Amino acid sequence: MKIQRFRLRAIVTAIALGLAAVITSAQGFPTKPMTLIVPFPPGGSSDILARALAEKLSLSLGQPVIVDNRPGAGATLGAAYVATAKPDGYTLLMGAVHHAIATSVYKNLSYDFEKSFTPITTVALVPNVLVINAKSPVVDVQGLIAAARAAKDRLAFGSNGNGTLQHLLGTQFAAMSGIDLLHVPYKGSAPLTIDLLGGQVFMSFDTITPVMPFIKSRKLRALAVTISRRSSTLPEVPTLDESGLKGFDQGTWFGVLAPAGTPGDVVATLNAEMVRVIQLPEFRKRMADIGAEPIGDSPAQMAAQIRTNTAKYAKLVKEANIAID
Repeated sequence: MKIQRFRLRAIVTAIALGLAAVITSAQGFPTKPMTLIVPFPPGGSSDILARALAEKLSLSLGQPVIVDNRPGAGATLGAAYVATAKPDGYTLLMGAVHHAIATSVYKNLSYDFEKSFTPITTVALVPNVLVINAKSPVVDVQGLIAAARAAKDRLAFGSNGNGTLQHLLGTQFAAMSGIDLLHVPYKGSAPLTIDLLGGQVFMSFDTITPVMPFIKSRKLRALAVTISRRSSTLPEVPTLDESGLKGFDQGTWFGVLAPAGTPGDVVATLNAEMVRVIQLPEFRKRMADIGAEPIGDSPAQMAAQIRTNTAKYAKLVKEANIAID
């Protein structure tokens, strides 16, 4: 009984010290505006999530959280900027699964995604969806595959950039379908969607968020979601697995990271406040409206996810023979 009471006191003391550290840090941090770098142009999932988080976080922390879009090179330019920023918690990155993929795609990255950053929390998971222009006569995945095989020239699919998940989804789809597709990289969802609506590209594998308004207005047709279960936002749309591509299961996560070396108490404060924001009913409703599934995990859990993804996508990148100098 004495041992159990001692252990209980130790646990309570540890919790109290942990809370005290967070509270102490919160009193001294932040004392000035913060910047959240989005490595894509405005209008895409990363940008929409970042702005929703920044709005609530500004109120929570009592300091402005400014969203700064720095697109280019498959989201690696913005990441490189944050990797060299002062590790004080005032410059953060809205990272994504794309960065775990870029580790294997880009040969000369100036940073190491696992070593150059300190994970804070995963904000949300957003399913990807295969969409085409609604003017096309194609109505399902098997019809798309047949159209690709019959086409005189290769059908083009657009992505958010070389080495992004959308790029990898297109190559994996082509390989599993036994077809040849032309990849057209863009700097983000907004310019890609404009060309998809205009007929410059035949299809995309973008996240649900930026294409949802056009699916609802029947300007784009959703053929399948890329995760293993149907999306609650598009329950009538089958999965690629259901559509004949067995085992297809890929989605896009987005999360916040700080430069490596950011003090632990600052990371703890940021994590606690972000998780609290992510759990707010109004934030969760906002996520549901754009087809995102809110997460809000620990830095350790996010780090483990990055390690797993880096190894997983290294294999797929090698199989697809994707490499960028």
